[in-house]
Amino acid sequence: MATASFRWLLQLHKDVPKAARFYSEGLDFTVSVCTLRWAELQSGPLKLGLMQSHNDHVMQNGYSSLLSFTVTDINSTVTKLMALGAELDGPIKYEIHGKVAAMRGLDGHMLGLYEPV
Repeated sequence: MATASFRWLLQLHKDVPKAARFYSEGLDFTVSVCTLRWAELQSGPLKLGLMQSHNDHVMQNGYSSLLSFTVTDINSTVTKLMALGAELDGPIKYEIHGKVAAMRGLDGHMLGLYEPV
């Protein structure tokens, strides 16, 4: 019986080095490979692959994959990501269990941020 094991999440980007910098500087991912067409990043057990795509129809501004992150300081993370090109998608919400925010990252990819109480 064959078993499958999860390898990585993959996102398509117009500018792979810029996207690698976004995740590296904005969310502290470790970059193990970065070329103009491909990058491999890691955060704990999570591996993220970034691949170049020139197809604009793939890069629509609708919702794509959503990557969700737990952060220690949502306000500073939002500020850092906005400086790297992200946009806040609605206000930061103050829920009973903590703060949550949705952001649109590079090429329209959605990021969820969560700061527990």
